[in-house]
Amino acid sequence: MDTSTASSLWDELTGTQPDPDLWVVIATLAAAAAVVVPHNLWRISRNAITIAHEGGHGLVALLTGRQLTGIRLHSDTSGLTVSRGKPHGIGMILTAAAGYTAPPLLGLGGAALLGGGRITLLLWAATALLLVMLVMIRNAYGVLTVFLTGGAFLLVSWLAGPQVQAAFAYAVVWFLLLGGVRPAFELQAKRSRGGAGDSDADQLSRLTHLPAAIWLFLFHVVSLCSLIGGGRWLLDL
Repeated sequence: MDTSTASSLWDELTGTQPDPDLWVVIATLAAAAAVVVPHNLWRISRNAITIAHEGGHGLVALLTGRQLTGIRLHSDTSGLTVSRGKPHGIGMILTAAAGYTAPPLLGLGGAALLGGGRITLLLWAATALLLVMLVMIRNAYGVLTVFLTGGAFLLVSWLAGPQVQAAFAYAVVWFLLLGGVRPAFELQAKRSRGGAGDSDADQLSRLTHLPAAIWLFLFHVVSLCSLIGGGRWLLDL
């Protein structure tokens, strides 16, 4: 790659793109809601939220100095991230807290990029994160899921026109924001029925000696505040 080509790619990556029309933003919001709200579609689309959830565990584990052993994604939309290190302390607490907060925070970060017209940067960054995560997947279903998701981002980034890229990026960010809210409510419902005894909230309770309800409340606060803040950026309010 010569200098001019590298410079051109860098300019494309860091440059800004025009915002889509308001009707596109509204349409992508409706599309995201259509795959999050209905239960039957959510059972499928939730796989993407699980990727973000487990990716959040893995990323924070690495950032806090833990050794990431592997990530598994299952067809029932559950997942497991295994890391080595001290079984207590701030690193373990942050790693455990990163799962439910990762999808809405990723959505909030994506909304900030889109609010600044950084559509290409968002698509390339998401593709890079998925490719890195693919290396850490340790089961066939997980590899297939992340590969297909990363492939979709790669195809849109390289082959689609600006309008399609913008619509895709907005749909993805709306999905993370909306889809990031529902899992905490599902966890709350399971715990009210006496289930999910080894959930992230319960693990955090054991690590911090704080009630699991406090951590569940934190998940709600992060997801709802991210939806409100990210939605304002996307709608340019």
